[in-house]
Amino acid sequence: MSSEQVERAEGFLRTLQDRICDAVEKVDGEARFQEDAWTRPAGGGGRTRVLRDGAVFEQGGVNFSLVHGDKLPPSATAHRPELAGGSFVATGVSLVLHPRNPYVPTTHANVRYFEASKPGVEPVWWFGGGFDLTPFYPFDDDVRHWHRVARDTCAPYGDDVYARYKQWCDEYFYLKHRGETRGVGGLFYDDLNEGGFERCFAFTQAVGQGFLDGYLPIVARRKDVPYGEREREFQLYRRGRYVEFNLVYDRGTLFGLQSGGRTESILMSLPPRVRFEYAYSPDEGSPEARLAEYLKPRDWV
Repeated sequence: MSSEQVERAEGFLRTLQDRICDAVEKVDGEARFQEDAWTRPAGGGGRTRVLRDGAVFEQGGVNFSLVHGDKLPPSATAHRPELAGGSFVATGVSLVLHPRNPYVPTTHANVRYFEASKPGVEPVWWFGGGFDLTPFYPFDDDVRHWHRVARDTCAPYGDDVYARYKQWCDEYFYLKHRGETRGVGGLFYDDLNEGGFERCFAFTQAVGQGFLDGYLPIVARRKDVPYGEREREFQLYRRGRYVEFNLVYDRGTLFGLQSGGRTESILMSLPPRVRFEYAYSPDEGSPEARLAEYLKPRDWV
């Protein structure tokens, strides 16, 4: 492991956080991110930026963190038990944007770098990340655009990369207890070190930078679509699925809580307003019922 690798990843991620926040503020036109700088007692810290009550975004959070510790949390060693009890350094940017208009999809993105070591075990490093889209009233043109950007981002790194990471995304963002995906997918990858640091770092940079190319055109197309109380109530109901996934399955949430991270920063991904309804079922043939067909993996490009 090399501290230079951590420094390079950290530098990129800090810049990426700035770039994404600037772009989100520009498209929103009203609200601005407020920053909380925080430190972690066990080592490290970060910058949490949250935007509230904007013209386009009801709430959005863009987090940067760089944390380290003498003992890996269980979530980090589930697939690498030989590293249990080892030390680690982790840095990443994660974001979730919850638009106000139900016709604009919620979105999530994350890119991260991780190093771990333990006496007697070969030190390891890896990258992870991806982006995914969660519409409530989906448009085929939007979903195809999103996946074209994902495909084009992966193309320089191998003909099979998009297909593999799309499938990984479909499988990861799956609510087993609901029998549905969280949205229409995108990219997800983890434990990436194949091909060496430079190649993996370049790919992760491309993913981080490609997120805005995928999302901002969709926001521009849908942010002014008229909506009423019906659409708003359905949006709030479907946000409940987001809560369920993040609290039950999400690795980042588990890692953050198990490693003693800042709770407010870890849970900033949750929507500001949400509703739950017992045994809700949309009317057959309604626009709300149409969503179910999009919560199954399919080829989009």
